[in-house]
Amino acid sequence: MLDGPGARPPSLPLSVTLSGARLTYAGRPVFDGLDFTIEGGLTTCLLGPSGVGKSTLLRLVAGLAAPEPPTAIAAGDGRPLAGRVAWMAQQDLLMPWLRVEDNLLLGARLRGLPVTPALRARAAELLTLVGLAHRASDLPATLSGGMRQRVALARTLMEDRPVVLMDEPFSALDALTRLRLQDLAAPLLAGRTVLLVTHDPLEALRLGHRVHVMTGQPATIGPALLPAGAPPRRADDPALLALQAELLGRLAI
Repeated sequence: MLDGPGARPPSLPLSVTLSGARLTYAGRPVFDGLDFTIEGGLTTCLLGPSGVGKSTLLRLVAGLAAPEPPTAIAAGDGRPLAGRVAWMAQQDLLMPWLRVEDNLLLGARLRGLPVTPALRARAAELLTLVGLAHRASDLPATLSGGMRQRVALARTLMEDRPVVLMDEPFSALDALTRLRLQDLAAPLLAGRTVLLVTHDPLEALRLGHRVHVMTGQPATIGPALLPAGAPPRRADDPALLALQAELLGRLAI
C-alpha cells in the first residue's frame, strides 16, 4: 500500500447503515422503506438509470438532504456521522483564483484552522502521490481536465475522513484518462469506506468490492455483485467482461 497521509486508511473501517429511508421530491417517493448498508473499509459502487435517486442517496448519507421519518442513518461505531464524511463531485470545483496547493488547504481555511507547516507538508505529500508536486504553485486554469480531477482527489483525501462519497467523479474525462484516474484512485482510497455513484458498469467492476443496481420508483437496491480480486482490476480481464454483461442485464431490467 502507498505510504503517506492520503493513503493511510482509518484504523477501524466505518460502516454506514440506512434503515427505513424515506424521502419524497415534488410529491414523488424517491425512497420508501429503503434499507442499505455501506460496508466498512470497502468500495461500494452504485449504478442505475438517471433520476432514480443515486445522488440523492449520497446526499442523505452526507447530511445534505433532509430525510423523512422513520429514516435512520447510523455509523457502525454508534457515533454521529457528521464531520466524518468527504465528498468528491463530478466537477472538480477548484477555486480558479487559488493555486493548486491552496485548493488543497481550502477546507482547513474554511473551518478557521491555521495553515501550519504540517498541513502544508501533508498537501505536498498528497500532490506527490497524485503526481502533481511540480504543479503545486500553478492555477487550475493551466491544468488539463485529468490533472484537475487529480487535484480534486488529493483535496478529498486531504480531509482525511473515514467515509468518502463520490458522485461520478471521472465521468467528464476521456476513456484513457478515466482508466488512469481509476488506477490512481483505487490504492489511495484503500481501507476507507467509499460509496461511488457511476453510470459506467466497467468502472464499477474495476473499482468496487461490492456493486449494486438501484431501480424503480420508489427506488430499491438489488443484491451485491462481488467481483473477484482487489481493485483496480484489469479492464481487459475476461472474467470482468463477463460480469459486465451480467451487470448490463441487471440494468436493463
